[in-house]
Amino acid sequence: MLKQNFGTNTICTHTGAIEDATFGGAVSPLYVSTSYEFLDQDVKRYPRYFNTPNQEGLAQKIATLEGAEAGLIFSSGMAAISAVMLSCLKSGDHAVVQNDIYGGTRNFIESHFKSYGIQYSFTKDLSAQAFEDCVQNNTKLIYIETPSNPLLKLVDIFAIGKLGKTHGITTAIDNTFATPIVQKPITLGVDIVIHSATKYFGGHSDITAGAVASSQHHIDQIWNLAKDFGGNLSDFTVWLLERSMKTLAIRIKAQQKNAIKLAKFLSKHKAVKQVYYPGLKSHDTHELAKVQMKGYGAMLSFELLKSYDTEKFLKALTLIKPSMSLAGVESTMILPSKTSHALLSENDRKAQGITNQLIRFSVGIESKKDLIYDIENAISLSKQ
Repeated sequence: MLKQNFGTNTICTHTGAIEDATFGGAVSPLYVSTSYEFLDQDVKRYPRYFNTPNQEGLAQKIATLEGAEAGLIFSSGMAAISAVMLSCLKSGDHAVVQNDIYGGTRNFIESHFKSYGIQYSFTKDLSAQAFEDCVQNNTKLIYIETPSNPLLKLVDIFAIGKLGKTHGITTAIDNTFATPIVQKPITLGVDIVIHSATKYFGGHSDITAGAVASSQHHIDQIWNLAKDFGGNLSDFTVWLLERSMKTLAIRIKAQQKNAIKLAKFLSKHKAVKQVYYPGLKSHDTHELAKVQMKGYGAMLSFELLKSYDTEKFLKALTLIKPSMSLAGVESTMILPSKTSHALLSENDRKAQGITNQLIRFSVGIESKKDLIYDIENAISLSKQ
């Protein structure tokens, strides 16, 4: 029988699904048991060991989408990030970390690495040379996030993968904003891919989860620590997430289509100082985006001129939701200075280019004209 290489939509819909051998149902059965038979069993199943039927099925789907050998499902994106970092690093080790990353990740590093005896360096910029300049003899991990949150800055994934291979350093990437629909970092040489599955994988603003995909070797290392930290996801939520991922590719396609149109609209608006979106020719790494991304994603950020009150603008929106998270089918906006990066000092935010006028825009699947009308109306009501 010929081996078939399934397309992305087919993988989203079918890979990792559990056959309902009893009734022939169209969806995966949900196994909620926390206790499984162990006598004469090859696998000792236990939820905290990440190996219940639903956990294994979903991990297979995510690994296949990323082009990885194996995966793990976590209770949150930060559970996944912390498990990866602490499985790669021990006391006396050093990590090179991209300067522009999610505020929660940066806070984890700055708040906890010292107590573990782990050293770290944030890069001065996002060039491959900046990462190489930070490498030390005890460097064991290079960590990137591209596109970055919230300014959609890009890092050359291939260059970072090559740097890691040259120096024998493990490389890891937060691929949340892009998803494997837009970019596949493992095919570009990165070792470990991380997701806040709360975002696009869930896609409906009702699931909190994290995911990791990598080689079996790295997954075994991460699992060895994660099973003791207890960051597994409940099987009911795993089941919901597997259901949501069936529409991942078509959701991303619709959201991406809207995002490029909204980015172009905002870039021409007289109230907008700047738009950050890799799909715009004005973006400083647009050419890199064309090389390492398939499309440009559905996240963008923009700065209103200081003559507009950002809080009034958000309160005036009637369709787009001023909401903490992102990547649902509904469009949302936030002020990163008050939410995702509020834990950073004002100086750190300023150094990263995160101003009080910056708005992060997660573009949903609504009609483009309705989103534009909502933005236009809110801008007109927020003039100071």
